[in-house]
Amino acid sequence: MKKSLLLFIVLLMACGSKQTTQQVAQAATTTQMRFHCDSDTTVINGLLAKGNESGIADANALIEFYARQLLGTPYVAHTLEADEEVLTINIHELDCLTFIESLYALTRATLNHRYSWRDYAANIENVRYRGGTMGDYSSRIHYISEWIIDNHLRGNLVEVTPDLPHADYMVKNIDYMSKNPSQYRQLKNDTAMVEKIRRHELRQHRFPYLKRSWLNDKDVKAALRSGDFISLVTKADGLDVSHNGIIIVDDKGDPYLLDASMSGGKVMLESKPLFKFLERSKNNIGVRVFRMMP
Repeated sequence: MKKSLLLFIVLLMACGSKQTTQQVAQAATTTQMRFHCDSDTTVINGLLAKGNESGIADANALIEFYARQLLGTPYVAHTLEADEEVLTINIHELDCLTFIESLYALTRATLNHRYSWRDYAANIENVRYRGGTMGDYSSRIHYISEWIIDNHLRGNLVEVTPDLPHADYMVKNIDYMSKNPSQYRQLKNDTAMVEKIRRHELRQHRFPYLKRSWLNDKDVKAALRSGDFISLVTKADGLDVSHNGIIIVDDKGDPYLLDASMSGGKVMLESKPLFKFLERSKNNIGVRVFRMMP
């Protein structure tokens, strides 16, 4: 009883210092969890309370709602990396992928009328890991192409790119990690892990995308919705996408990107319409669009 009370008190403390030890908590399954700091749980509970009290029942509208709640959150890369794979919970620091994972987890919990950070954690595990269950580093889904395949099969997400006007397809090897293991903490000295990653990579993978030249087309803009997840397709060898965020459609019908921006250093709504935003990078050749399934 005393140990349980002490853990409860620790989790309610303000975010004064980062956790230096792993904690065990109950998510969808019993897993090891690592918090950024002591107030992660209370912040997540507060967000879920706001979402449930909002009365919003549409997934896209909830995604937009939570994205706006997270505006200004600092961008921090590599927050998931550790010596051993743990279920990282960090609502205080986000990169482009953990941002959309967090939006998914908050929205799914709210659609299920759940209020607890434990439900958020279960949904993070469900969307982040192959089959929804955390194992070692190779169980984490590292490429968006596999991320959508796995989550679509389990009823979490659906890709709407093929349904967009002017959608096209490309065929590509998605194998950057196994070809560049020195760039990854968990791979550079572990040939066995590299081989595990290689087994899950996609070769001659055919996937849909919308060329950036079509993003100002009126029919395309009419098909996009605020709260859609979006990934920027890259021409970089071995990679499928370079960045992720959500779409916000303004009153004029123009789509914008709301993202955890590395260049901006925080979660922010980009100042230029999406088709203009993509013009600044020659490597970003188009987009893919996903939605939550009911």
